[in-house]
Amino acid sequence: MQQYESVIILTPLLSEEVAKETIAKFKNILTEGGAEIVAEDNWGLKKLAYPIQKKTTGFYHLTEFKAPGELIQKLELEYKRDERVMRFLTIALDKHAVAYNEKKRSGAFNKKAETKTEEVAN
Repeated sequence: MQQYESVIILTPLLSEEVAKETIAKFKNILTEGGAEIVAEDNWGLKKLAYPIQKKTTGFYHLTEFKAPGELIQKLELEYKRDERVMRFLTIALDKHAVAYNEKKRSGAFNKKAETKTEEVAN
């Protein structure tokens, strides 16, 4: 199974509960299709770089998962059908991106910054 990363931007008109329900719907589509959720990151309400549908903010959510390739087509079709989704992007991760994401989740990048600050303090 290939590893993927999917970012969706939901309309800011939703309450946080409805946004969580929408994300749960897409997560359910993934798990029913045989995908394994590796990581999730809810970025919350962020300002957009440019207006989309006359809106300047949106709820961002990132999901990293392992899935068969056929499932991506079904997932993106559901993204397109759901009016709450303003934009989405799904990419296949290569081995370097997978390694980078694992290091980022484990906090390896933060540890290096901490040791540098300790060296400066001494």
